Formats: sequence, structure tokens, C-alpha cells
Amino acid sequence: MRIEAVQGDITEQDVDVVVNAANLTLLGGGGVDGAIHAAAGPKLLEACQALRAQERFADGLTVGDAVATPGFDLQARWVVHTVGPNRHAGQVSTTALASCFGRSLEIAVELGARSIAFPAVGAGAYGWDVADVAGVAAGVVKGWAACAQNGVLEGQTQPSGLELVRFVLSGPAALAAFERALA
Repeated sequence: MRIEAVQGDITEQDVDVVVNAANLTLLGGGGVDGAIHAAAGPKLLEACQALRAQERFADGLTVGDAVATPGFDLQARWVVHTVGPNRHAGQVSTTALASCFGRSLEIAVELGARSIAFPAVGAGAYGWDVADVAGVAAGVVKGWAACAQNGVLEGQTQPSGLELVRFVLSGPAALAAFERALA
């Protein structure tokens, strides 16, 4: 599995799965969430509204969990929405932050994805320092890659087909933080 960090626009990534740093409503917002909703088109909002109509998501998506929708007008086949902990609201659990990355990887494997692109979930509007996010994300993905290489993924009956995990960062400081964490 190749793991890389690049500077760019997550909505333009030619991957199977794009991860959305969503809010718990799943109905769009600012930052990465707003950009993905805008690029995917109105059918993404309709799909998210349909999810919210399900009993499981009646109160929204739980922090650290993830759920998939089609990618619609994105190059990506799917969008995996995950909700990071909001430090501004007192949600300071690195375990919940790690779960965002882990659950997104699990869902990507369930979908049969070969490639996935992540933003810096939790950084920005949710108040996490990008270096902290990079450290947590790199730890989860490296651990996942090591387990996948050994053919042992918790809860999986078949090996991961993921070949590429890409972190797509919006600026040079975030890119540098992820490059350090992945080194």
C-alpha cells in the first residue's frame, strides 16, 4: 500500500473514495464539506437527506463514525463522510479522531476501493492542530498498512484491496506536517 501526502484540491482527486470531513448533520457545511457538496452536485445532498431519514442517522452521524454515499459529479466513485471531534466544543479525544480515519478505511475496503483520499479531518474549523491530526492519521494508516500487509485486518474476512492512501492538504504548512508524520 502506498501512502502519500500532496497539496491540492480533494474534489479533483482521481481516486475511488474521497473522504468528507462532514458535520454531524451530513447536510453540507463549510470548508472541505462545502467544497465536496458543491463539486458532487445536488444529488449528494439528496443522498445525505435519505441517510438522515433512516432511523440510524436520525440524530446525525456520530463523531468518529463514517458512512458512504455515491460520488455523483466527483471523479471519485464514493464519498465517505466522517465527523471529527470538535475541539472548540470540548471534544478532545484522539481516539475519536483516530476512529474517523479507521472507520473510513474500513468502509473503503467494504466498498472494494483501491484508492482513498483524506483531508486533514478535524483541522481547521474543528480546532485541531494540523500536526496533531497528521500524527494521528499517519499512525492509523501506517498501522492499517502493516496489518493489511500481514493479511490481518480486524473484522475483515478478506484482505484489503487498498493500494493508495493519499492525504490531500490545502496548504504548504499542512503538507509539511503530514510529510513529517509519514516519514
